[in-house]
Amino acid sequence: MFLLGKEDRRYLYTLLKLIPVGLHYRSDRKEILNNKGKIVNPEKYAKHARSAVSTFIKLGPAYIKLGQLLSVRPDFLPQPYIEEFSKLQDEVPPAPFEQVKEILEKELGPIDIIFEEFHPEAVTGASLGQVYLAKYKGKEVVVKVNRPNIREEIEVDIKVMKRFIPLVGRFIDESLRFSLESIIEQFAETVYEEIDYKKEANNLIMIRRNLKNDKSVIIPTYYPEISTDKVLVLEKVNGIKISDTENLDSIGIDRRRLARRVARLFFKMLLSQELFHADPHPGNIAIKEDGTIILYDYGMTGRLDEETRLKLIQFYVALSRSDSKRIVDLMLDLGVLQPTVNRYVIRSGVELALAEMKGKKIENSEVRALMEVANRTIFQFPFKLPKHLVLYMRMLSILEGVCLKLDENFRFIHILGRLLEEEGLTREASQAEVKDFIKKVSDSTEAAIEVIPMLKEFLENNNSLQHAKRPSRRRFFVSGLLAGLGIGGLLLYVYFPKYPSSNIILLVSFLLLICSMFISK
Repeated sequence: MFLLGKEDRRYLYTLLKLIPVGLHYRSDRKEILNNKGKIVNPEKYAKHARSAVSTFIKLGPAYIKLGQLLSVRPDFLPQPYIEEFSKLQDEVPPAPFEQVKEILEKELGPIDIIFEEFHPEAVTGASLGQVYLAKYKGKEVVVKVNRPNIREEIEVDIKVMKRFIPLVGRFIDESLRFSLESIIEQFAETVYEEIDYKKEANNLIMIRRNLKNDKSVIIPTYYPEISTDKVLVLEKVNGIKISDTENLDSIGIDRRRLARRVARLFFKMLLSQELFHADPHPGNIAIKEDGTIILYDYGMTGRLDEETRLKLIQFYVALSRSDSKRIVDLMLDLGVLQPTVNRYVIRSGVELALAEMKGKKIENSEVRALMEVANRTIFQFPFKLPKHLVLYMRMLSILEGVCLKLDENFRFIHILGRLLEEEGLTREASQAEVKDFIKKVSDSTEAAIEVIPMLKEFLENNNSLQHAKRPSRRRFFVSGLLAGLGIGGLLLYVYFPKYPSSNIILLVSFLLLICSMFISK
């Protein structure tokens, strides 16, 4: 009798579950693309999306996490699917305590000796871990433990997902296959980081150090002596869940002001520090009676290097100016687009998105509304969002929902714009843009200088071959022609600075004038 291995059984089970989801998705995507990105049958799409979410939940922890990452991928999912997947909660029934106790005692030793008290009822049960309350050295603590066998389950599911790529690739277009590969790669990297509590502890330590002078936020204390890669013990800090508006109102918290404080805190991490908290859902943020913000759970964090941070600010500036050319340039610089992509097609898509928003100020729009417009235009293009940008988009989307719960008039982009101005980051980004342009001019000039001697040699050889009687006149004519074209280009740039190709015209004009000077010698 032929027996299937664990991975093969999981593959067949998952395949049977996902076939209906895949068929509905393929049909919906084709219909949307045929209608140039318009959502022609939102009720049908939403129904199929809810069915897909239900299937992901049934498939377990790995697919719940995958679904959460998909909720910020407008290149892969149409808007009705994004809306449903964004509701996917990371809450599942906790595993029996006896199974969890085995992990605790294998990692730490007898829990009745290590802890003065340990409550066996889980406070929360998530897809990757569950949380318990205990007492350690006279202090209340929170004990976070990996779900039983979670690492083995994740490993099998990732192998299964990778086996699906060539199969699914036969039924979808190239751009979607490109997106799917990047999504699976990013998911694997992210989920392994989340189940490694040593990494989470390091993230907490770094964010705690970065925010040490900020008295408006509390980062719980970490107990390294009783923590491992599978168990994490933290100080218990009590507060009111940020989504509990009724209790926040009862203690006199100004919710409108709180929404802005929370947004500023997360953007402070994002824009001025090397690490940012990427999972600000309501369960991870609480408020003390004095208004101090408490942050929990540091498993999902993102990093932005200085160059990427400046590019994102430049992207916001280009968006606010409706500069489609610059938007596409920055998307390429950020690694969002394939270098071989048809820039004209992408730019046309961006211009359509900007036209959709005509009459609306960018800063008065919400992140969700901007993503909806983006979804209509980039859904058909091959994107590969780098991991740090996926986490950035996830953070932005979740945080906006939290802030809108506190203040229904909250406008995230407006707050971001003001923060960028106040911190001088818009000016910094503009300076970086000028430096980029100067570098490009410098690189092009160096290239031109290398070419000029060859051009001069060619002209001289050409003159000698033709036994020109008046080589100086011919050289003078070529030099004058190049100088005239260069001056003409400069005048065009001066009088039409907003012309789409003005920067290219300016660069070419400089090169023509330099060529003119060398040839005239």
